[in-house]
Amino acid sequence: MTTHLRRITKNTAALSAAVLSFTLVPAWGQPVGAAAPLSRLEEIGRQIFHDQNLSEPRGTACISCHIPNRGFAGNHGSTIGVPLGSRANVLGGRNAMSNAYTAFVPKFTFRVQGGDVDPVGGLFWDGRADTLAQQALGPLLNPLEMNNPDAASVLTKIASGIYGKKFRDEFGANIFSNPTLAFQKVGEAVAAYERTAELQPFTSKYDQFIQGKASLTPQEANGMKVFMDPNKGNCASCHTMNPQSANPRDSLFTDFSHYALGVPRNARIPRNANPSFYDLGLCGPDRNKPALTADVPANVTIEQFCGRFRMVSLRNTAERPAWMHNGYFTRLRDVVSFYATRNTDPKRWYGPQGVPDDLPQAYLGNIIRDRVPFNRLPSAGPALTAREIDDVVAFLRTLSDTVPAAPTAPVPAAPPPNPRTATINPFQ
Repeated sequence: MTTHLRRITKNTAALSAAVLSFTLVPAWGQPVGAAAPLSRLEEIGRQIFHDQNLSEPRGTACISCHIPNRGFAGNHGSTIGVPLGSRANVLGGRNAMSNAYTAFVPKFTFRVQGGDVDPVGGLFWDGRADTLAQQALGPLLNPLEMNNPDAASVLTKIASGIYGKKFRDEFGANIFSNPTLAFQKVGEAVAAYERTAELQPFTSKYDQFIQGKASLTPQEANGMKVFMDPNKGNCASCHTMNPQSANPRDSLFTDFSHYALGVPRNARIPRNANPSFYDLGLCGPDRNKPALTADVPANVTIEQFCGRFRMVSLRNTAERPAWMHNGYFTRLRDVVSFYATRNTDPKRWYGPQGVPDDLPQAYLGNIIRDRVPFNRLPSAGPALTAREIDDVVAFLRTLSDTVPAAPTAPVPAAPPPNPRTATINPFQ
């Protein structure tokens, strides 16, 4: 029994509608790219997102790894595929995901359809946070990221900062006397900002194209054709789109599923220096293995999903400095080439043995091999020609938003924090 759902483009609209039923995003019908004035809650979230004081040592903000003109990705200036933390020479373990268009990411679950099972949704690469509010709190306390020792240190900085009064006005004069609730409100504020049109602008050339306001070049048009062709790129079977719909929300370029792609090992990640260490995505080390839902067939085990990571949206993908969960790829063309030649030229990616090198032997069978182009026999040759690869890259560049978010000055330094009772970080 295969554990990969076979999705096709016609399902995109239904999927988008299901996601929209529980996300708060600007209503369809607003002018594309038109951002409504931020509410007080959203503005607080925006200030938290840009606040360089909310790290130890100070100087690192959410925006340090989620830069608007890098597709809300960035890795804080690191060039090895994973982000630099607030402390000098401290590096994370995974590529910083773009947080643009995350308002559409559904809660993690297992989707069962026709006997097939797929893990779907959740924030972070491994889906361990169900909501944007939960996800927003994780980096604040992660020692590899913003490195605050506890929630109290974060709250002290906010309370004494330039938007502390605004925070009290929104949540109550005594909000900081309840640290647990106040920290929860920090996450809710950031989540409110992340749902705004600043991070979901839908201003790409592709969006203009489907609304009849722009034309694709011949190269871009052929790239889209290859992207959608089930016998060529077959990209749209997972990175779902609907160019027949003028609603950009029907082309999110992801079905939110988790996949094991066999991405080559990034030897530059510090924890990968240990040859026995493997990042297993859904199976850890950054989360506990999720419990299977009651509708999952009895013969399916969680181990069948070890090594899977959530598929990101391809919107703004051309602006990112690195790709895949481990940041192995630093050129977009190499990503497309990997998809086209993984099966037909494995030595190019994995060395002389030609065997995927970033999963233990026990989980190599979890790597996707049952759909184009990953079911291709070596004797068949590459799935795409060099020209077709270039055309797909040209099409992917049409997914970049053309109206960047307005620049925001860094929040000035606040007084040093006072030590308080530590709060456990569930996302470390």
